[in-house]
Amino acid sequence: MIQALAAQTEASFPVLNALIIVPIVGALVVTLLPKSRPELMRPVGAIFSAIAGALSLYVMAEFSISQSDFQFQSIQSWIPSLGINWHVGVDGISLWLVVLTGLITPLVLVAVDPHHDPKPYTAWLLLLQAGSFGAFMALDLFLFFVMFEIVLVPMYMLIGGWGYDDRRYAATKFFLYTMAGSALMLVAIVSVATLSAGDQGITFSVIELAERQALSTTTARLCFLAFALAFVIKVPIFPVHTWLPDAHVQAPTGGSVVLAAILLKMGGYGFLRFSLPMFPDASLIFQNFIFFISVIAIIYTSLVALMQKDIKKLIAYSSVAHMGFVTLGIFSMNQQGIDGAIFQMISHGIISAALFLLVGVIYDRMHTRDIDFYGGLVSLMPKYALFFIFFTMANVGLPGTSGFVGEFLVLLGTFQVSKLVTIFASLGIVLSACYGLWLSRRIIFGN
Repeated sequence: MIQALAAQTEASFPVLNALIIVPIVGALVVTLLPKSRPELMRPVGAIFSAIAGALSLYVMAEFSISQSDFQFQSIQSWIPSLGINWHVGVDGISLWLVVLTGLITPLVLVAVDPHHDPKPYTAWLLLLQAGSFGAFMALDLFLFFVMFEIVLVPMYMLIGGWGYDDRRYAATKFFLYTMAGSALMLVAIVSVATLSAGDQGITFSVIELAERQALSTTTARLCFLAFALAFVIKVPIFPVHTWLPDAHVQAPTGGSVVLAAILLKMGGYGFLRFSLPMFPDASLIFQNFIFFISVIAIIYTSLVALMQKDIKKLIAYSSVAHMGFVTLGIFSMNQQGIDGAIFQMISHGIISAALFLLVGVIYDRMHTRDIDFYGGLVSLMPKYALFFIFFTMANVGLPGTSGFVGEFLVLLGTFQVSKLVTIFASLGIVLSACYGLWLSRRIIFGN
C-alpha cells in the first residue's frame, strides 16, 4: 500500500516537504551571515519563515474539504529494513495547526526583539518552526517521534539563552519533564510496530497500524498509557503541569508566544492523531480518568491563577486551565467535543500568543511583570488597553469571541457523556471570568 501511494504522490510538488525544508535552509543562511551585520539576522529569518507561512496558506487554499483522507501526501523510503518511511500528509485536524505554525513564527521574528545574540535566536526559532511542521504532518510514528524531540532543543536553548534570572532551572525542568514522557513513548512506538507486524511485516505507518489493531488488550492499554503520559506532559495537565508556569515566566517573550501557541498543541494533537485511532478500546477505558484530571486541571489551575501577582504566571496557569478543555473534548469522543477541542486549540494559540505579546510590550518598557505595579494604563496607552481587554475577554470565553465557540462545543460534547463532568468543568469558565476581569481591572483601570 505504501508503494502504491508513493507512486501516486511523486508527480505532485512536495509542498509539505518544502514546509520543513524552507525554515531549515533559513536557519543555515542566518548561521552563515557575518556577525558584523546583526541587523540582517531577524529580517532574513523572517523572510524564510514567511515563505513557509505562505506555503501553509497555499496548502489551506488548495485543501479539499470534500475529501476525508490525507492530502498532499509525500512518501519516501527512509529505513526500509525497519519499515520506516518519510511519510507526511495533512487532514482537517492537522491543517489548521500547520497554518497556525506558519503564521505565528514570522510574527514572533518581526515583533519581538531578542535584545542580544540575534543570530542564534533567529536560527533556533526557524528550527523550531521546521520541527513543529514535521510533528503536525508526520504519518510515520518514528518520524513523528524525531520531530517531537527536535522541537525540545530549540525551546530549551531559547529559554536558557534569552530568558530571565532562573532561566536555566526552567529550561532544565522543561527538558527533563518532556524527555521523561518521550522516553516511554519511544518504547511504546517500538512495541506497537513490532507486535503488530505479523505476516504483513513491520511498519511505523499510523494509517496501517490503526487498521491492523493487532495488540492484545493488556498491551494496548500499556502502550496507550505510555503515549498518554508524553501527551499529558506536553498539554500539560495536572499533576505534570508544573514545568509550564516556570518555563513561561523565565522564557523570553518570543519563546512564551511559540510555547503557548504551538508546542502545547502537540499534546492534544497527539491524542487525536495517535491515541484514539490506534488504541480505541484503551481510550474508552481511560476516558473517565482523563475526564478526572482534565477537570482538576481546569478548576485547580484557575484557582491558582487567581492568586498570582505575576502577569505571565497568571496567563500561564490560565493556559493549563484552557488546555484542560481540549483533553475534555477529545475524550468525549463525539462530533461536538472533538470539533470543540480542535477549535479550542487554534483559538487558544491565537489568544495566548496575543496576551504574551501584550505582556512583552509593557515589560520591555517597565521591566516588571508585577500586577500591583501597573494601574491606569487606559489613560496612558488607550489603544493598548483596548487590545488587552479584547484578548482578555476572548480568553475568558465571552460570547462573540473564538474562546466561547471552542469551550461551548466542548461542554456540549461532554454533556452527552457525563452531565456531572460538564457541571464541574463549567466552573472553570466562571473562574476564568474572575481572574480575567481582576487582571484587566488592576492593570488597565487601577483604582
